[in-house]
Amino acid sequence: MSTLLEQLKAGRVLLGDGAMGTQLQQRGMETGSCPELWNVTHSREVREIISGYVSAGSDIVETNSFGGTRYKLQQFDLADRTAELNRAAARIARTAIGDDQFVVGSVGPTGQFLEPLGDATEKDMYEGFREQIVALAEGGADAICIETMTALEEALVALRAAKENTDLPVIVTFTFDKVEQGGYRTMMGISPARAAEELTAAGADVVGSNCGNGPEDLTAIAREITGHTDRFVMIQPNAGLPELLDGRTVFRATPEEMAACVGPLVEAGVNIIGGCCGTTTDHIAAMRKALDQ
Repeated sequence: MSTLLEQLKAGRVLLGDGAMGTQLQQRGMETGSCPELWNVTHSREVREIISGYVSAGSDIVETNSFGGTRYKLQQFDLADRTAELNRAAARIARTAIGDDQFVVGSVGPTGQFLEPLGDATEKDMYEGFREQIVALAEGGADAICIETMTALEEALVALRAAKENTDLPVIVTFTFDKVEQGGYRTMMGISPARAAEELTAAGADVVGSNCGNGPEDLTAIAREITGHTDRFVMIQPNAGLPELLDGRTVFRATPEEMAACVGPLVEAGVNIIGGCCGTTTDHIAAMRKALDQ
């Protein structure tokens, strides 16, 4: 099978998967518990979620490892199991896909700020990302996706850790919010254009945006990103903006509404289209149909 980058270079637009956390909660994971621990305690359920997205048409599935750095796992007294849980995440995804799909290792923010804004040193944060990323590679990941980033410095440390310790393609995506002055920025003030330019210069293979917004806003963000990079672009919108309903966070965008974003994203030059929070197998199936058409 050709590699992920070879597929993209051939001009193919690939379909990602949808949400993991909400799917785990539907299978009984309690709020406030550790999703990554399910890779060893409920591996069947994790595999079923990934298999569901494959059946719905995903070309790319992400591992259940978004909070898999020791910075996050130490909140559950699981820091010493970082490598184990990430290797398990990749192996589960590997067994759930076919010959034509790709496993992408999910790497989320540490929740820490680098000095001088916070207490984390660049050396320690690098080591935290290195530990997780190497384990994902050992488990069989085809690529690494550093996602939902807001701080440029943290994203660049993670990117460097991936590039220096594996030979896998690296995707880096930021989360942007709409600002009153117009346009979009991360909570740390980074624009889509600057993120794209900095990540391109640092050697990311794929750049983009995920989470934070629904399809319409992510399409606008995609246009800004594609105008400031020569790399492949990945966009993963939420299933609409989050709303609180009876104490629960819900996402109201229908499969048809998510599918309607596929054409504009392709026209904007996006190479990988997926879903983030609230996206289900029904959304992905509708997006698959739209992409095939």
